[in-house]
Amino acid sequence: MHFDGGLKLAIAQRSSAGQKSVNEDSLGICVPKDEQLTTKGAVAVIADGVSAAEAGKEAAETCVTGFLSDYFSTPDSWSVKRSAQQVLNALNRWLYGQGQNYLQAEKGYVSTLSIAVFKSQTAHLFHVGDSRIYRLRDGCLELLTRDHAMPISRGKSYLTRAMGLDINLDVDYRAADVALADIFLLSTDGIHDFLNSSRMQAIISDAGDDLDQACQRMIDDALAAGSDDNLSCQLLRIEALPLEDAGDVYRKLTALPFPPPLSAGMVVDGLVIEDEIHASPRSQLYKVYDATADRHYAMKTPSANFNDDPAYIERFILESWVGRRIQSEYVIEVIDPPQTPTCLYYLSAFEPGKTLGQWMTDHPQPSTQQMLDIILPAAKGLQAMHRRDTIHQDVKPDNILIGDNARVKIIDFGSCYVAGLAEIAVPIIRDRVLGTAQYSAPEHVLGRRPSTKADQFSLAAIVFEMLTAHKPYQGRLENCTTTAAFTRLEYISASHYNPHVPLWLDAALCRALSISPELRYNDISEFVHDLQFPNPVYSKDNFQPLLSRNPLMVWQGISLILLICLIWSLGH
Repeated sequence: MHFDGGLKLAIAQRSSAGQKSVNEDSLGICVPKDEQLTTKGAVAVIADGVSAAEAGKEAAETCVTGFLSDYFSTPDSWSVKRSAQQVLNALNRWLYGQGQNYLQAEKGYVSTLSIAVFKSQTAHLFHVGDSRIYRLRDGCLELLTRDHAMPISRGKSYLTRAMGLDINLDVDYRAADVALADIFLLSTDGIHDFLNSSRMQAIISDAGDDLDQACQRMIDDALAAGSDDNLSCQLLRIEALPLEDAGDVYRKLTALPFPPPLSAGMVVDGLVIEDEIHASPRSQLYKVYDATADRHYAMKTPSANFNDDPAYIERFILESWVGRRIQSEYVIEVIDPPQTPTCLYYLSAFEPGKTLGQWMTDHPQPSTQQMLDIILPAAKGLQAMHRRDTIHQDVKPDNILIGDNARVKIIDFGSCYVAGLAEIAVPIIRDRVLGTAQYSAPEHVLGRRPSTKADQFSLAAIVFEMLTAHKPYQGRLENCTTTAAFTRLEYISASHYNPHVPLWLDAALCRALSISPELRYNDISEFVHDLQFPNPVYSKDNFQPLLSRNPLMVWQGISLILLICLIWSLGH
């Protein structure tokens, strides 16, 4: 990848039982050597098993080994926060479950935990308990976490939050910027309860480049200061940050040349061009044949109009990266090329068929069931992308493929937002490709942070058009560019155009097409469920005037108002 490499860390760690017979601290650092250093980052973890807990040592070790193992097993497309929280919640549930074998939960598997994940130019910090994370920058040692402990007497306290203490885990999260020469310190209370910030800062500064010496010195000085607990610390110094030079990025992006203009009969890396499927100002799509595998593929190539545009090239390269990480029968499959590419393109499975846009032209008045037969698998494809922290951002009829075998697939990753990639800084202005205006959620146009609810809006717009042959909001979405313009839009009922659309289905569309994302369904699955089954909330009774639903209550209310008015008039 063009953003590989660049992050370099100098690391050191030490742990000692101190005056205790057993060391219940645990710590670990993992700095991957491959692409995971870019997509997942480097990780430092420190844990302090609670002494009062009988399985504190086991809890601390489980926290460290479990996190380092499971974090790097989460999808590369996930954000650091999502990956870490998923792993931490699972670890906490396991520790809490194990602790139920003890009469008191706090006597079981309980541990503090502090984690620093260094990805691109950010340190993602996760913390629960009273271990700590500091950052030393420009001679100032700053505490970046807060202790979750309540003092009960001099020198004694109890933890208010810890791993395994409760079934519900509340972890502090913070994203801290990273600069060259920053030093991050992770420590347990056996050290920072006996050495103040000034002393720890002096130890690190005096040691210079020797981080191992600094770690050992901190343990020795804390023991000399009377520490009677286990002592552990980690030091990580930022030696280099990823790709700060735009020229380096451009050279990586242009390592492969654009392919020449292609026509039927030409051969590219053993692939025979058979036909042009589609062409637009941004790309071309060809049907190609691989004689070795006896298989057809679809080949997407970049437009020559952008051969000197690094933002466009990055977006094109990321399309195949995204596609390879979405494993779903409802999303088009991206294929590894049979030979090492000599120019820029990517391959996907070739699926004979037509787009939903073409299908809608042939079926101007589909039944509700015909609509569901297409929308349900399309929604499953979008859900598969959302599970990978990926938002399609350009859901429209032309990006839903209906195969000759009636299988439905989501296609085109050119506008995708991937949370894990968005965290990786690059020294170029990234290409922000908006979806098609007629189907785009307002937040795309307004430049707000995207969410999966944007894809829900677009899917609902497609359903509306399928059932009514009209676009929602009278087709005025594409003319709105401001918040004020969107708020002036008025939803016109689908049943206004098509009286065969049930009220409950129309209500589901109205909710999914809400201008404000907060008013939409929490998940696409809830939306498609309400497309299939009448939601009692949207029953016919709930849409009738109060006079029709409960005339007695209406007349009683009117009588009461008249009585009050009469009494008031007599009194005056």
